[in-house]
Amino acid sequence: MKQVNIYEAKTQLSKLVEAAAAGEEVIIARAGKPAARLVALQRPADKRPIGLLDGQLRIPEDFNTALPDDLLAAFYHQG
Repeated sequence: MKQVNIYEAKTQLSKLVEAAAAGEEVIIARAGKPAARLVALQRPADKRPIGLLDGQLRIPEDFNTALPDDLLAAFYHQG
């Protein structure tokens, strides 16, 4: 971890950003007291490809048909 004062941070910002991007944590201090932390951003996870399971799943034709009345009643039964 590296600590620099605000003036040094302003004059060496590019180098400090490079250090942070490389994994180093940089603390920016005001009058010797830590005020901010410069760290690398988390890279977003790779996007999953569309159609990853294409052809591997089957949705039955009756998927959206209504449930039988006795089964529906079981959901609403107050016991």
